[in-house]
Amino acid sequence: MIRLLIADDHTIMREGLKRILDGIEDIQVIGEAIDGHDTITKVRSEEFDVLLLDLSMPGRSGVDLIHQIKEEFPKLPILILTMHEEEQYAVRAIRAGANGYLTKESAGMQLVTALRKVASGRPYISMEVAEQLAMSAMPSANNNQTHSALSDREFEVFCHLAKGKSITEIGDILHLSVKTVSTHKTRIMQKMELQSISELVQYAMTHHLLN
Repeated sequence: MIRLLIADDHTIMREGLKRILDGIEDIQVIGEAIDGHDTITKVRSEEFDVLLLDLSMPGRSGVDLIHQIKEEFPKLPILILTMHEEEQYAVRAIRAGANGYLTKESAGMQLVTALRKVASGRPYISMEVAEQLAMSAMPSANNNQTHSALSDREFEVFCHLAKGKSITEIGDILHLSVKTVSTHKTRIMQKMELQSISELVQYAMTHHLLN
């Protein structure tokens, strides 16, 4: 039996996942978490076989949360379930210690297979993500990719800026203050030596970061 903890701040999403898993004999949802703090608390208080984790929740989330969980519970498999389709998000999550990566759009068809796979100790990633991981391991791969110098949070902000999101909108999506998002934007522009958002968008398009 796979004992599952679902961590997602949207009640509708958690209920939908439970409906998908209802009747699956070898998977049982025994815990739910609504933010990063709640996730850590639940993981510390009960034993789970898999953590199904949303990348964007209030409080500590994303790659930071993966790092913390893996430091405390290195053997707990983590399957990421996210709205982000970009392979770069997946690469950063896998590097942080996640065992699998699944988009919410494809969850209905692939969720059970993905959960069984990571619970058995095997990774669950798409061919596109596997290719990105292989490419990023090559010394020449990052020569012309200044986005590789961004922190994980900066990369999240970068992707949203490239999609035309405002500072306020990004703050709402990532649960950050407007001031924090503005600081990240400034650092992104400095690190990537960009002069305008239009240059940022062009860079994102050139490097296929807007899939």
